[in-house]
Amino acid sequence: MGDPEALHQMRIALTRLRTALSFFSPMVADSNREQVRRELKWLNAHLGAVRDLDVAIERLKAINKQRPQAASGNPDWDARRAANHRQLARALRSARYRRLVEGTSRWIENGPWSIERGAQAAKQRASAIGVYGADKLARWQKKLLKKSHKLLEMGSTKRHRLRLLNKKLNYSIGFFEDLFPDKRFSGQKAALKYLRKAQKSLGQLNDDAQGRSLAASLTQNAVRPPIQFLDRKREKRLIGATATAYRKLAAQH
Repeated sequence: MGDPEALHQMRIALTRLRTALSFFSPMVADSNREQVRRELKWLNAHLGAVRDLDVAIERLKAINKQRPQAASGNPDWDARRAANHRQLARALRSARYRRLVEGTSRWIENGPWSIERGAQAAKQRASAIGVYGADKLARWQKKLLKKSHKLLEMGSTKRHRLRLLNKKLNYSIGFFEDLFPDKRFSGQKAALKYLRKAQKSLGQLNDDAQGRSLAASLTQNAVRPPIQFLDRKREKRLIGATATAYRKLAAQH
């Protein structure tokens, strides 16, 4: 079924790249950027489909140890898992994937953005990295904390969006770790701790929601699956942990 750790590392690398494109978007704006973004999104969708089902099956095993056959022995789950792995394998062997790797590499190294001579582009590229980075991180953090105020009212879709913004900020702070001694970044190291705590809880909530959705799609004859992914007590605990992390993050300022 493939190497789960290799898949995980590939997804992390892809997320970091997509985050960098977003964070430095004013500097890399050109006619090719949207094409690069679309192709990276296509790859992420294939990786995500495999990862979500793998995680759901492992979650089923963990919460239903007395009946592991409900996860690993169910032919519907096994068939979907095998199909997702085959689709990913085809994608990674495809000409489209090769074009993605080659085209993205060329674009990063010497795409049109690198020689854009417009006044705005030149101004952005001339910006001091510390000034630009500190300002952008502050704006993203402010946006994240504002959205987190409605955490208790959010459904799974909005929590997923909050998780993605949290992840983007988390990875973006990592881009500037070498500048932490700079007073403009003095609070970022502490911020990482709270962002990672929130990310862990939001990730578990998202995995549960994805598992429930997958279970519903694989239900036969309209019969509910034998195991519930979203236990209310667990959900409440994870939301509480996320809210606490954000309160501590906000208290730094």
